[in-house]
Amino acid sequence: MPPAAGGEDTKTSVRKMLRELLLGREDPEGFFGLCVSVLGHRDTRSQFPSLIQPLSTANNSLHSTLTSIYLEYFSKDEDDELEIALALSLLEVKDQLQSTVTKESRPQVRDGLNQQIQSDSIQPTSVSQPLGSSHTQLAAAGGRKTQIIDSPQTGPWGKLSPPQTTRDTELQKNTHKNKDIKGTLGSSQNVGVSRLSASSPKQDAAREDDQMVEKGDLDQSEKPKRSKNRRQRRKGCGQQVVGLSCSPSGPPPVLLWFRRDLRLCDNPALIGSLEVGAPVIPVFIWSPEEEEGPGITVAMGGACKYWLHQALSCLRSSLERIGSHLVCLKTDGEGKEVGSSLQALRQLVTETGAKMVVANALYEPWLKERDEAVVSDLQREGVECRMVHSYCLRDPYSVSTEGVGLRGIGSVSHFMSCCRQNPGSGLGVPLDPPVSLPTPSHWPQGIPLDMLGLARMPRRKDGTTIDWAANIRNSWDFSEEGAHARLEAFLHDGVYRYEKESGRADAPNTSCLSPYLHFGQLSPRWLLWDAKGARCRPPKFQRKLAWRDLAYWQLTLFPDLPWESLRPPYKSLRWSSERSHLKAWQRGRTGYPLVDAAMRQLWLTGWLNNYMRHVVASFLIAYLHLPWQEGYRWFQDTLVDADVAIDAMMWQNGGMCGLDHWNFVMHPVDAAMTCDPCGSYVRKWCPELAELPDELIHKPWKCPASMLRRAGVVFGQNYPERIVTDLEERRSQSLQDVAVVRKEFGEYVDKRTGCDLVPLPPRLVSEALGLSHRDGGVVTTGKQFLLPVITRMEFKHQLDDPDAAAASNPYNAVLRGYVSRKRDETIAFLNERDFTASVMYEGAQRRERLESDYRRMEGLPRPPAPRGRARRTPTAKDRFSIVPGGVVTSHR
Repeated sequence: MPPAAGGEDTKTSVRKMLRELLLGREDPEGFFGLCVSVLGHRDTRSQFPSLIQPLSTANNSLHSTLTSIYLEYFSKDEDDELEIALALSLLEVKDQLQSTVTKESRPQVRDGLNQQIQSDSIQPTSVSQPLGSSHTQLAAAGGRKTQIIDSPQTGPWGKLSPPQTTRDTELQKNTHKNKDIKGTLGSSQNVGVSRLSASSPKQDAAREDDQMVEKGDLDQSEKPKRSKNRRQRRKGCGQQVVGLSCSPSGPPPVLLWFRRDLRLCDNPALIGSLEVGAPVIPVFIWSPEEEEGPGITVAMGGACKYWLHQALSCLRSSLERIGSHLVCLKTDGEGKEVGSSLQALRQLVTETGAKMVVANALYEPWLKERDEAVVSDLQREGVECRMVHSYCLRDPYSVSTEGVGLRGIGSVSHFMSCCRQNPGSGLGVPLDPPVSLPTPSHWPQGIPLDMLGLARMPRRKDGTTIDWAANIRNSWDFSEEGAHARLEAFLHDGVYRYEKESGRADAPNTSCLSPYLHFGQLSPRWLLWDAKGARCRPPKFQRKLAWRDLAYWQLTLFPDLPWESLRPPYKSLRWSSERSHLKAWQRGRTGYPLVDAAMRQLWLTGWLNNYMRHVVASFLIAYLHLPWQEGYRWFQDTLVDADVAIDAMMWQNGGMCGLDHWNFVMHPVDAAMTCDPCGSYVRKWCPELAELPDELIHKPWKCPASMLRRAGVVFGQNYPERIVTDLEERRSQSLQDVAVVRKEFGEYVDKRTGCDLVPLPPRLVSEALGLSHRDGGVVTTGKQFLLPVITRMEFKHQLDDPDAAAASNPYNAVLRGYVSRKRDETIAFLNERDFTASVMYEGAQRRERLESDYRRMEGLPRPPAPRGRARRTPTAKDRFSIVPGGVVTSHR
């Protein structure tokens, strides 16, 4: 007996079945059969049309399919049902007798029965199911339950069964042979599986045994083999998703709050909102005050805002392609008058009647605090809020040092050990995007994307616009599809050179995926899944994701990471206040070609590879003596992938005051021999130096005057003079400044090891004392705990003799790069050759001036202009040994 029609258990069961249908885990026939089984024959006839009524606006095709199944099931009279049941019973008896004769014929008989069942059933709709969706369903048949096997589903993992609209020939033959049954069955008549009549217990047992074997065969045949394609993921989990529209009797809508998860692929919040089975309203709320947080974070600089504008435009187009819409709001008073994200969500809840908000979690401390306040306030008002982990591979608030200790903290190796020792929840399989979204009957009012002011360009006094983002716009594809295309291109080519040549500036050996990761257009789980499936698996590339998670972990431990040094002594470092040097560094006018090329690339495209970021940071800190905060702020304003956690961690380490110390300093000239040995990178971004030879393009101040003249380089006009000349002296002074502050603040230096001491945050203190922060046991007061952290050997050695020069330090950290003897010999040869040419040219010029003066004194006319053509000297093989034409004329 089915449960009472109006019972709570029945309603719950029907809602669960409807959810399975909406998620693509159940086909329409199975859903109808389960409704008949749960509700019974009579209640299904009366209640089923009202159950599927909300689908009439959300998914017309699905509603039509269910309606046709319903009409087909209840359109037959009892005589037709009895006739069909008797015919099928005779067929099953025959199959049972044949199966006892020989076991080898059993599969054929079973296939014939399945073919009959498939031919008599209504064909499934295009709603696909997950991989391996052959399963056992229950269908009501005259008050009994019968197990049936689904046919293979359509989609990328299954083949579509050919349509069958007539009854099987063998079924007709057996029906005609039955003398007890009068009349025949029309060939155009369809028979529903759910109306199979009762049979004997032995027949049921035989049929059930056959179907269990059938199920095993199907499971084995449809078991997914390991595809050669590396992108082997779970299919159907949200891939084909439909839902209910907002009707008077339908469920209230769900607010899907987009932040930095601007994608459809592998978006847990998006899939979670669909599983509710209600209309989904995507919304983006721009709140610059909340994004910035306390202190000076520059969380959203100009380049980031421009990328965000373009990414939102692409997300809006993606949502419109699947039948949805993006609602944009702003909290600064422009457009809709709202003051915070909480107030904006409250207005949306009031306007739409939503009872749930779903979003992917953010981990910046001030944003996490904002989200916790939003969740708390909305839940008090009866609105459920769900924050889903997705932005990092590991939730930084769940990382613990228990069982690992604090030795080596700040390094990626220590962080990975903590993750292995204290594993969190599994990553799971990346989720495919939905093909449709359930829409509400009424959309809330938003503002146009342009009114967010993210891509606003400055204007000149004459009214013309300064389009500073033109090169950024031409350098990137801001869409989610562009992210996946760039990932595919990298995994097909650049990943194989990444391990050894990722530092090259003159070759595209890096992935350039950082901006897509920052704005969530590509999830780290999707990236890691594809990288592991590429069968190349470079550890260096995969460790980049660990570095990213490490940066967010440090930011959760030290919320003031973007603006305050972690090592107390280094807060007193003597920094330069030369603003002209900072401006020259920002604009790529330092006089050092490699640094200038990198800074110009940053300004024009909004991106630099990791090696070049180290080069320009070392030059700013070690050679210009400018504070690391200036570099951090400039990067945050100009990088399209500007990430508060990553930039703050790396600039602190480069500025000698983070948890880790860079054990190297990039030399602005010699390091170029490693990243740009032929000068092609400098030629691309500093075209005024393009005519200089490879050997001298990174140090044009060493070029002879005649070579510079022929190359068209004029220092101070088309290329700047060097802002600092004595690099060794500048770095030696920087090293002495560090030694002075370490000696002055001796209480923050470990006397035994020479390492710097850093005050521990409460979370780490609690873990060190054996208290788990996950259990709420956090030390908040008491004595300050100091932890020895990684310190550069160069600084340890300098502690005994702070006035020693950098050259005398045996642990010199300057990275010289690749310098060959052949290159030095070539430079010496060019200088000697060009010196001879220069002397000849100067002699010719002096002789021409004397002759001109004598002619003017004697009143003679000026000599005719020289017509000699430039020619090469007989022994020269380089393109810069061309003798000027005037010299040739003078020596004739």
